[in-house]
Amino acid sequence: MKPSSCSRISRSPRNRASWSCSRRSGPTSTALSPCRKGSSTLPPPGWYSPDVNGLSVRAPASDADWEAYYELRWRILRAPWQAQGPERDDTDATSLHRMLCDAQGKTLAVGRLHRVDAQQGQIRYMAVDSDCRRRGYGSLLLAGLEQAAREMQLESIILQAREAALPFYRRHGYNMVEKSFLLFDEIQHYLMNKQINN
Repeated sequence: MKPSSCSRISRSPRNRASWSCSRRSGPTSTALSPCRKGSSTLPPPGWYSPDVNGLSVRAPASDADWEAYYELRWRILRAPWQAQGPERDDTDATSLHRMLCDAQGKTLAVGRLHRVDAQQGQIRYMAVDSDCRRRGYGSLLLAGLEQAAREMQLESIILQAREAALPFYRRHGYNMVEKSFLLFDEIQHYLMNKQINN
């Protein structure tokens, strides 16, 4: 098995019942602090461990960050169907980008939010490193993007979920709207939405 620098997050029922999160946020990052019992901010669904020291959700800030961001996006979402290049699009320049990194700066997950109109945003290109699946990292990244959407005073988020990701998004409160498109003639997508500022 390929070695990984990703640390596993415990999912024991005892952990789930005993804590909730506190979070510090700035304009370009969300630092995740150890979680404390009784805090008013709950963890993302499906993510149960207070062992988050060293993880941060932040915007790419350097050329190396952007290179790692786009490489992970391409490797998880476009390879082996396409060479590098089409993982970028014309709305990247006006979108908000987030990456989940560990204490050593390794990029574990990436995603993007852009404004569709005054009330609605769209999350796209959510990708978690294949060595780091089922450890709560996608939940942390999604929480960071949703927080950014709230700060933008958006009322709802839409996204196009791959069929395999439907259970993940349902756990986080997204509802299916309709079956939408087939990517590369084999990857079925579904339009989903969520109200975030009711």
